[in-house]
Amino acid sequence: MIKELHFGITEFQTRLAAVKTEMTRRGIDILLLSEPPNQNYLTGYNAYSFYTPQMVIVALGHEQPIWVGRFMDRVSATMTTYLVDDNIRAYPDTYVQSATLSAYTFMADIVKELGGEKARIGVEMGGYYYPARAHADLTRALPGAEFVDADLLVGWIRLVKSPTEVALMRQAGQLADAAMNRVIDTVQVGVRECDIAAAIYHQQISGTPEFGGDYPCCPPDLCIGERSIAPHAAWTNDPLPASTVVNLELNGCRHRYQVNLARTIVVGKPSPAFENLSKVAVEALNVGLEAVRPGRTCSEVEGDFQRALARHGMKKESRIGYPTGIGFPPASGERTASIRKGDETVLKPGMVFHMMPGLWLDNVGITITQSFAVSDTGYEPLTITPRKLFVK
Repeated sequence: MIKELHFGITEFQTRLAAVKTEMTRRGIDILLLSEPPNQNYLTGYNAYSFYTPQMVIVALGHEQPIWVGRFMDRVSATMTTYLVDDNIRAYPDTYVQSATLSAYTFMADIVKELGGEKARIGVEMGGYYYPARAHADLTRALPGAEFVDADLLVGWIRLVKSPTEVALMRQAGQLADAAMNRVIDTVQVGVRECDIAAAIYHQQISGTPEFGGDYPCCPPDLCIGERSIAPHAAWTNDPLPASTVVNLELNGCRHRYQVNLARTIVVGKPSPAFENLSKVAVEALNVGLEAVRPGRTCSEVEGDFQRALARHGMKKESRIGYPTGIGFPPASGERTASIRKGDETVLKPGMVFHMMPGLWLDNVGITITQSFAVSDTGYEPLTITPRKLFVK
């Protein structure tokens, strides 16, 4: 069977070694990973199967991780991971949505096989895919084990991308640019909002002549008209009027690596006040980007941005950036560092962020953003769409 690996075995081994080193530091014998991005990071696994119980088990004394999932998804595990057959385990379909059987009990038996009955076991307590039933069933099946919160253990390791990962994110940035250019061409008076969304999805997947895209991990935010002050609004089937504001955030996805991009498009003639607001937003964004360099903290970058805004009598309450990388539904951002006051995370080459200094005021909103990789000397933009207000 042909393997669909996007990284060499050495890269997977390096990632696994880093995780095991952190497990050892925390005194964790076995790590249960329920988050799809972390499963993908350590094994390569990629299929839309995470709506059923699924785990990757990392044991200090076991050479490879073990993937555990639904029986029909074993095929995808064989195709997309580097794991040997014995480390790909599948539970019968009778466990799926059963009122009497628990797939987590099946997983607990594998933990016992690894000598984990009295082990110190790390689980992702804050993860999107670690429900209360998972914890209840696992602790019931392993009463002699000690369960500890290992949420974000892998996430903090993932924060610094390898050169191969950054190369994929450059391609994801090209996909984001292509989708944004499609929107800019599509937006005009009378076009339905839903048709704009459809154009985005088409371009995200069809990609460029050189390569296509994957499904995005979240829908585009199409914040139009009165909804332009709502950061995460959905589209309607209404046609665009002769004068309106379109605030749009989308992402490009290449082999599950996400790069985000947001721009504001005005239909009709913008007011002088709105044009001035766009200049302020771009000025502050550029100041924030120029503040990025290895050794500085997220908080210091945010401080430079806020001082640029303050010169115009403005302040942004929410964070201005978050890291991106491997993305699965429901969110494109990683849950580790944030570019905001008080976050003392030190920037390192290979970190990737979406600087998202959207300004949502009482009666107006504007979103002009930039995704970037931290380079050896500063920042590398991952998209090339001009940082400006677009007028149609």
